[in-house]
Amino acid sequence: MVKNKPGHILVIRLSAMGDVAMTVPVLIALTRQHPKLKVTVLTRKFFAPMFESIPNLSVYEADVKGRHKGVFGLWKLYKELLQLKIDAVADLHNVLRSKVLKRYFQFGGIPVVQIDKGRAEKKALTSGNPKFFKPLKTTHQRYTDVFVKLGLPVDVSKKQVLSKQRLSEKTLGLIGVNSKKWIGIAPFAAFEGKTYPLELMEEVVSELNESEKYTIFLFGGGADQERTLEGFKKKFKNCLNLVGKLSFGEELALISNLDLMLSMDSGNAHLAAMYGVPVVTLWGVTHPFAGFSPFGQDLDNALCSDRNTYPLIPTSVYGNKMPEGYEKAMHTILPKTVVDKLQLILDRD
Repeated sequence: MVKNKPGHILVIRLSAMGDVAMTVPVLIALTRQHPKLKVTVLTRKFFAPMFESIPNLSVYEADVKGRHKGVFGLWKLYKELLQLKIDAVADLHNVLRSKVLKRYFQFGGIPVVQIDKGRAEKKALTSGNPKFFKPLKTTHQRYTDVFVKLGLPVDVSKKQVLSKQRLSEKTLGLIGVNSKKWIGIAPFAAFEGKTYPLELMEEVVSELNESEKYTIFLFGGGADQERTLEGFKKKFKNCLNLVGKLSFGEELALISNLDLMLSMDSGNAHLAAMYGVPVVTLWGVTHPFAGFSPFGQDLDNALCSDRNTYPLIPTSVYGNKMPEGYEKAMHTILPKTVVDKLQLILDRD
């Protein structure tokens, strides 16, 4: 525990997008419950729009591929950060770069508390041993633990979300105006093991499209994903492919206005959750028990692959390990199950 309650803290969370988004509800709670606290978030410039509407919070860019690259670049970054008169550091990343920064800050007499990622517990969870299959502490809880150790207790049990954002003229011109409910679909993930098969996702989109009740926004990134989603757009009249059409800030504003988001175990789930949008997640060889469920969502909104058929799930925390024979694990999540869940939530609202 830090002896003196800090007045200005530096929060380090450099990447990845989903993990950065998971800090948002915690930082909302932190700034609301400690209104005199000043917070600076050290992260990539691209992620800055996530934090724009949080009071008493600013973003400092970590240019780790440019002027802050390497040990000497991090020393330069440290010297820049010293000018901000930081009282304490919350390292929510705990990787090599942040460990180097930790040494620098400690050398300067500034206390640093690093996140406990629970690596041993997660290794046990992914070992395939049934006795270790139990829910672990959530990432949001691990973040709050850091602030508690800094003398800044945080309660995230209540809904801590960002407000709905105003859509830009560019966005409105692109999507048009209608009275249908808006569904976001983000059908991709970093690894094949947690990506719902496209032929099954097409069945989901087809049924939603045929209902004529929804406008479907397709989220992704990169040329390959753009081509795939453009194919969906051409096939289904109620679909709109957003890849490359909007800035990240404009995408966030649109996400904040959705009625529902359908996502893999991936960053888009956390982006929607930080606005309080209902999120249905599809889990392949990963599992919510590892602690990466989107914030504030009902547990039954997580549709998981069948562990009776595939008992080694979760095979890894991030989905990067696919045991032989587990290639079709996500086929056990039927398109009808997905559509029924989406419609149940949308009809309820």
